[in-house]
Amino acid sequence: MTGIILDISRLISRVRYSTPSGVDRVEMAYARGLLAHYGDGLAFAAVHPAGLYGRIPRAKALAYLDELERRWSRQDGNPRQRSLASVMPWLAALLPDRRAPRSDGAVYVQASPHHLTNAAKVRAILVREQARFLCLVHDLIPIEFPEYARPSGAALHRKRIETVAALADAVIVNSAATGASLQPWLDRSGREIDMHVALLGTEPLSAAAPTPQPDERPYFVCLGTIEPRKNHLLLLHLWRHLAETLPAGDVPRLLVIGRRGWENEQVVDMLERCPGLRGHVEELGDCSDARMATLLCGARALLMPSFAEGYGMPVAEALSLGTPVLASDLPALREVGGATPDYLDPLDGPGWRAMILDHAARGPGYRAQMERLPRWRAPGWDEHIAIVARAIAALQTRGPGLTS
Repeated sequence: MTGIILDISRLISRVRYSTPSGVDRVEMAYARGLLAHYGDGLAFAAVHPAGLYGRIPRAKALAYLDELERRWSRQDGNPRQRSLASVMPWLAALLPDRRAPRSDGAVYVQASPHHLTNAAKVRAILVREQARFLCLVHDLIPIEFPEYARPSGAALHRKRIETVAALADAVIVNSAATGASLQPWLDRSGREIDMHVALLGTEPLSAAAPTPQPDERPYFVCLGTIEPRKNHLLLLHLWRHLAETLPAGDVPRLLVIGRRGWENEQVVDMLERCPGLRGHVEELGDCSDARMATLLCGARALLMPSFAEGYGMPVAEALSLGTPVLASDLPALREVGGATPDYLDPLDGPGWRAMILDHAARGPGYRAQMERLPRWRAPGWDEHIAIVARAIAALQTRGPGLTS
């Protein structure tokens, strides 16, 4: 019997998409990492887009994971969103098998927030599987900073965290900063809920030779969904100021990589309608892993002026490729970057301007960070999955999970 059950609901829900979100990447890393660790001892399950819960036939789950990774790695020719008709064969193949037997000492692992707003559904799953529940919590940003979320974001995320506090037997948090935010919720639950801090592994982006740019000007990359907490406005206003005060040939270029999110009208207006940004700022929506790695390799620095983060995956990705990072001074980003990046207040416009121009000219700040860079060590998925495996083993010693 299979004792470890991984929920891949999030990945199945993304069947129409060609490029992954950060949560997609994490769920894929769990699938690959737990499969390597447990082999045939790992089963896959999901809440299907049709609403049914059950086990996913192993061969079909593995074929689907392979298909997603092929999509993500393609350089060109990927539609942003596939038609519903084109993905129907996958949706049919991934229909859950509701007859699968239960396992003794089962542990149900969920690496995404998918369906956590529905505590009754999660409870029904755990009762059906008679499993202990191990859940990864990415952040509590919509609760702590509701102004950066969709209008309903705070209430929905509160439901997710309430489900975790009510039903999880253990949680993995992606940073000590996230753990500090979650701990009061676990304390109030009155339940025994183990917490384990495990930094997310660094995505294995392949270093590539920088591709030729339209001109010889240095460029910077801002990577992430366009949403208020990412603070794109700071960079866009700064670039407009640079365009107004410097000769055109001396203005570095800015590449904004990421899908458009929510509550971002001002950013979109500037990207689409600000004359001062034309020729200096380029927006790239969907970007394959290969192209992103190429662009990061050629960048003078990654810029991450966020107001709030639960983790800093772009920081790790840039540093792993040898690219400097200018980032907000946030605990979660310091956990990832350590002493290597240069950290600034997200409201310090003059400070950001000075550091950007320094790095554009390969000045003292740039040279100092390049000297620090070889000492940075990337967090690894092997280390993360080892912590998850220890958490699973501890839960297995506690006996069956929910039975009613």
